Amino acid sequence: MANKFFYPDDYVDSILNINYERLYELGIRGLIFDIDNTIVPYNTFEIPDSILNLFENLIAKKFVICFLSNNKKKRVMHFCQLFNIHGFHTALKPTPFGFFKAVKYLNLPKSELAIIGDQIFTDVICGRLQNIYTVLVDPIVERTDFINKFKRNLERIILSKKK
Repeated sequence: MANKFFYPDDYVDSILNINYERLYELGIRGLIFDIDNTIVPYNTFEIPDSILNLFENLIAKKFVICFLSNNKKKRVMHFCQLFNIHGFHTALKPTPFGFFKAVKYLNLPKSELAIIGDQIFTDVICGRLQNIYTVLVDPIVERTDFINKFKRNLERIILSKKK
């Protein structure tokens, strides 16, 4: 039972190394991306060219994409404008409130969706609670505050038990 909520369907080091062709073969057509520490570090507004190119390629391959972030409107809208991708801020992940907005926007059945993020306790659990495919990526940068260190240590314990 615990496996259902804590373990992602896929776990890779970076969004650049996700096998998107495999996701497409699995019937995934919609991608819900977290922003902070998934596509960019939580403390920057700059986007590497490799990430911009990735999103251009995903859109060219006919994936429908949106952002779902617990961060504030100003930050999320900045990335929405840069990528020309719709997004939802203050999502309160893992609760379903922001997720329902993303699903409505993507206009796809849950069986065709994947959520991609860097945290078990927000992104993976959000996807698990909604019965969609989950992809966990390593955080781009480690945060040093107590709460995040505590959560990351718990995540390491959870992931080590899966091996």
